[in-house]
Amino acid sequence: MSSTRAAIRYAKAILDMATTSSAANEVSQDMTLIANTIKENKELEAFIANPTLKNEVKNSALLEVFASANKVTKGLFQLLFENKRFELLNAIAVEYNKLFDEANGVQVAKVTTAVAITPELEKKVMEKIATFSNKKITINNIVDPTIIGGFILRIGDQQYNASVANRLQVLKRELSN
Repeated sequence: MSSTRAAIRYAKAILDMATTSSAANEVSQDMTLIANTIKENKELEAFIANPTLKNEVKNSALLEVFASANKVTKGLFQLLFENKRFELLNAIAVEYNKLFDEANGVQVAKVTTAVAITPELEKKVMEKIATFSNKKITINNIVDPTIIGGFILRIGDQQYNASVANRLQVLKRELSN
C-alpha cells in the first residue's frame, strides 16, 4: 500500500484537529484500530474500496463498526463521505500514526528475525538501538525465515544487519576473492 499525497494531507489535517481539541492520543488509538481492522479483515477492505457501493452505505457502516471512535475520527468519516474518498481511509490511518509518532519523538524500528522475537533478542536489539537513536522506540517485528538467524534492524534510513544469511554472504565473497 503506497501512501498518497492526499492521504498525507488528510492525516495532517486530522492531526491538527485532534491536537487542537486535545484528543490526539485517542485519535491515534482509533487510527491504529482502523488500520489493524482493515489489514486483518479483507472483506472490510474490499467493502471500502468497492466503487459500486454508495458512500452513504460506507459511511453508516464505518460509523457502526467504529462506534466507539472519537468525534474527530467520526468527523474524518464525514469528510471522506463528502469528498467521496473512503478508499483512502487505511492510508490516512497509517499516515496519521506516522505523523503522531514523529510529533511525539517516537521512532519505529523494524526488526526482521527468522522466528518471532524473544525477550532476550529484544533486549539485544534495544541495546543496539541505543547506538542508533536517542528517541523513544517501538519495535515492529517482521518474521523472515530466509535470514536463517540473528536479526536485521532498520530505523529510518539506517540499517544494521546481524543476520546469519548476511554473515554467510560476506564469508562467500571473501572466499571467492
